[in-house]
Amino acid sequence: MSDLNDPRVFFAAERTLLSWNRTSLTLMGFGFMIERFGLFMRLLVVQHVPVRPVSASHWVGIAFILLGSLTALVAIVQYRKVLITLKPVEVPKGYAVNTGVYLNALIAVMGLVLSFAVPEN
Repeated sequence: MSDLNDPRVFFAAERTLLSWNRTSLTLMGFGFMIERFGLFMRLLVVQHVPVRPVSASHWVGIAFILLGSLTALVAIVQYRKVLITLKPVEVPKGYAVNTGVYLNALIAVMGLVLSFAVPEN
């Protein structure tokens, strides 16, 4: 892919991975917020505040959390594809190239755990 023999190519790929990491965290956070908003709406109904019932918020929230997990996993695959095309001179010596991969994998697993641990109210 690259004939530059420049470590900046590797760091650009790593920045892209970390950008996808932030995107996946944002999607998961948004999903969790949607899911909890449904709980808030149910609490208002219990307190006899007139609101429209929101029944789909649980599943929409879970879908966003799962989308965030999937995004983290796809980012790992994309990063690995770029990484194997780089020459050894383009990767700084002694640099832990898989730290971002481990971080994204951990975030994906935590998102999956969260999506299955959130009870439907």
